[in-house]
Order: sequence, then C-alpha cells, then structure tokens
Amino acid sequence: MNPESALVHAFPPSSDVTLSAAQTTLTASGIDQAVENAFAPIADVLSAIVFFGVPVAGTELPLIVVWLMAAAVFLTVYLRFQPITGLAHSVKVIRGKLTRKTDPGEVSSFQALATELSGTVGLGNIAGVAVAITIGGPGAALWIIIFGFFAMTVKMAEATLGVKYRTIMPDGTTSGGPMYYLRDGFKDIGRPKLGKFLAYFYAIATVVGVFGAGNLFQANQSAAILVNSTGGEASFFADKLWLIGLIMAVLAGIVILGGITSIARWTSAITPLMAILYFVSVVIILLLNFTAIPNAFVLMFQGAFTGEGIAGGIIGVAIVGIQRALFSNAAGVGSAGMAHSAVKTSRPATEGFTAMWEPLIDSVIICTLTALAIITTGLYDADAGDGSTEAGVNLTAQAFGTVTDWFPYILTICVMLFGFSTILSYAYYGQKAIGFLTKESFFAQKGFQVVWVIAVVVGASISLDSVVAFSDAMFFLMSVPNLLGIYFLAKVLRLEILRHKHQAASGTLEEIPEDLQVGLRDHQPTEEQVASEKKRRAGVREKRKRIRAGFRKAQKDRGVDVTDDRV
Repeated sequence: MNPESALVHAFPPSSDVTLSAAQTTLTASGIDQAVENAFAPIADVLSAIVFFGVPVAGTELPLIVVWLMAAAVFLTVYLRFQPITGLAHSVKVIRGKLTRKTDPGEVSSFQALATELSGTVGLGNIAGVAVAITIGGPGAALWIIIFGFFAMTVKMAEATLGVKYRTIMPDGTTSGGPMYYLRDGFKDIGRPKLGKFLAYFYAIATVVGVFGAGNLFQANQSAAILVNSTGGEASFFADKLWLIGLIMAVLAGIVILGGITSIARWTSAITPLMAILYFVSVVIILLLNFTAIPNAFVLMFQGAFTGEGIAGGIIGVAIVGIQRALFSNAAGVGSAGMAHSAVKTSRPATEGFTAMWEPLIDSVIICTLTALAIITTGLYDADAGDGSTEAGVNLTAQAFGTVTDWFPYILTICVMLFGFSTILSYAYYGQKAIGFLTKESFFAQKGFQVVWVIAVVVGASISLDSVVAFSDAMFFLMSVPNLLGIYFLAKVLRLEILRHKHQAASGTLEEIPEDLQVGLRDHQPTEEQVASEKKRRAGVREKRKRIRAGFRKAQKDRGVDVTDDRV
C-alpha cells in the first residue's frame, strides 16, 4: 500500500519514518520544528487510537488489522470465493468485452485498474516486504500472499458498490466512492441519517489521509532515496531537494489538472512500465540464484507454519505477514470504489471482477517477487534496522546489488515511478472527497489540485513526520466507515455479484459488437456510434413497453386487476 509510512506503526516499538541523517541536516529545520511542535501531540494521540494493539503470543496485533482481516475473510466466504470461481471471467471483463463505449463513464476498466494499482503498488512492495521477512522470517512472505488472496474480495466489494451508487453529471463526468454508497446506499436500506454521517466522516478522513500518505510522504521518500542512491551528501541533489520536488510537481501538475481521464491515461502507461521493469529486474536476480529458489519456497512454507526466528512462533509470523499484506494493498480503505466509479459500464459487477486483480498483482505477484529476491540472495537474516521504509529499500537494493554494481539504480528508477504514480492516483481520490464535501464545486476541486501540486515541492523539501503520522492514522480510519457500509450493504452487493455471475454462466449476458467494446484504452465512441446507441436504447425501451403491456392485457383477460402504470 501507499502510504508505506504506516508500516512503521506495524512493528512497535520503532522509530518514525524520517529522512536520512544527511538529508535531515539539509532541511529547513526551523519549519520542521514548528510543524512538529504543532502536530506531534495530535498525531501521537490519534495514532495511539487508530493503531491500538493488543499483545498476542509475544507480539503486538493492531486492532485495525483485525478489522481489515475480518472483513476480508467474511466477504470471501459470503461472495462464494470469487477470487477462485470468478477469476477467468474477470479477464474477459478487463479486456472490455462486456462494456460499451457508449456506456456512462469516463475511463476503461483497464485504466481504472491501472489507476488503483498505481496507488497501491509502491514502496510497501519493496521496503515493506523486505522488512517483514527480516523481522518475521521467510514465512511472513507466505502470509502476505495468503491475505493478498482474501483482500481480492474486499476490492471487489468496493468497486461494485462504487459504480452502483455513483453520480453521473449532465456533462458525462462521474463521482463515486464510499462517500456516495454510504450516503445513497444507506438511504435505500432505510438508514439515511447514519449513512450521511458516515459519508461525511469518510470524506473528511480521505482529504487528510491522502494528503500526507499519497503526497507529502511519497515526495519526501522519493527525494530521500534519490539522494541516497546518487551519493548521499556528495549527490548533486543533496542541497537541491526542492528541485526534485519541483520536477515532480510540474510533471504531476500536467497530468492532474487534466482530471481523471488524463490521470487514467498516464497511469495506464506508467503502471505496466514500472511493473514490467521491476518484474524483469527481479527475474534476473532469480536467474542468477536459480538453484536457491526451491529452498526459498521451502523456507517460506516452513517459516509460515513453524514461526522460526520470531517470538510467538506461527502466530507472530502470521501477524507480521497479514498486516503487511493489508497495509500494502489498502483493501478496506475504499480507494477502489473511487477509481472504478469512473469506468464506462452499465453493470456495477464488472468493476468488482476487475478490481479483484489489484491485490493479486500487488500482494501476491509483486510481493512474492520481492520476497524471493531477498530470500534467494540470503538477506532474510539481515538487520532490518529501525524497520523504516528507507531501511527496507536499502535491503532490497543490496539484493539488486548482487547482480552488478549499477543494478540498484534500476531499483531507484522503480521507486521514483512508484512514488510519482501514487501522487497521481491519490490526487484523484482527494479531489473526489473535496467534490463530495463541496457539492461538486468546480472551483473547490481545481483549488485542491493546485494545492496538491504545490505540496509535492513542500513534501520533498522538508521533513513533516508528525503530519504524515497524523495522515496515516486518518487514512486507516477511512476503513471504519467504509467497511461498516459494506457490511450493511452486503445483501445488495451479493445480489449484484451473483446475478452477474449467473448471467455469465448461463450465457445470457448481452453480446456487444466488437467495434463498440471498450477495450483496454480505446473507449471514446464516434458520433455515429452515439446516435446508433440512442436508437438501440429507444428500441429496447419500446420493446419493454410492449412486453409489459402484453403482460397486463393477459392478466386482465384472466380477471386479475392490474394497476401498474410503469412503462
């Protein structure tokens, strides 16, 4: 997940995520100290509440992890194990075979998938996994994979409800996410006041949470890692952190100010690129350590169920792995509901089947690659330092360094891409929350975008540890109203998913002409297609009228009193 800074809360006691010592001396210490004095007491209290943990088998289990974990298991069982039974169908959905270019929405299913992945695939997959293995042993990696599987259904729930209760504006733009399905979904089930309260609570937490987690922290850590990898104090950028931030801000501004269509277009290009680059790099490491791969899997399975190397045994290892998985893919936080609400579709369930792939790619595939790189190079016994993001990245960089001296630079490129793509996707989430709070005010949303871009420079230039800690707590606080909403709307969700699945299995889903299929990135209809679609829909409505009229006539002929005036 991003924010990866939340990872430091997972293994108390540990130090806050900070810049390197060399970088810290180069920051505006006066500003830093003023911010720390103002935010530290608030951040400490809120973090203590949100990340409150109880001792379990010699380690500490944050209750927020239990909250996320329980929802993942419940939804997987309640929705009939769709990560297994629905995975093949999801491939067809992602390719755009079941959605029309003329359907309401702004982006394709693949672009929404890329947008959400750009926000979750990041430093947690690199640093978080490395630290988890050094603390919990290789077995922690298997627990990351296992709960990556369960998290797939949580993302499915968020995306499905995000589309079902989204708002479509007159100009064709969309607004959706947990705040909308909390407000409108609860109204449907007769709890409008509770839904409205939870919706506004969620939106406020989102604005604060994404600002620190998806902006300040990303810019800060990207700048720190770039400086460290290019010579530390001797780096050209050592006294030019503002320049790194400025470059990132300019590039981000170009994309973000274009809205979700621009963000989706760029993330759908960047996300595959950074994933492929990281995948190929790790494969090279594994090829050089090919003989160690079988033993790596043996260590993962043995460690997962024996708990060697950590106090508390199997339970301790499980806690380490599970919380890393949930913190990595952000399942339960609700961001998938916002990303997928913009998709061109008339069937909410299509986005549920698409969103399942996010934890699969994030916590199963990419985290497994990192784990194998650490284990096969023998670094799983290395010192995790303070458990921070920087320590985790340095550990993974050592694994890359076993190939050749310059190979860690590829990791730096991956980290920069991960951080930048997160800034893009989280900008959209914050914008949607602001839009909800201001009744879709255009000026409020544009103002948020401008402030977001400026904050990238600030985040890269100075240390804002307490602000980020406060934002982390607010980010995970988002999961409280979001998962409550999913529990309350579980029956609605189940009907959407299983009805769609039944229609797919029975072959009754409408066949869409190839030229109208959304595809991966090509989703804009021509004027002729729009006109043709209007005519088709008018014909469908007319056919339904005739069927209903025929039904009413047949009922009257049988002597049944029919008063249904619906058309």
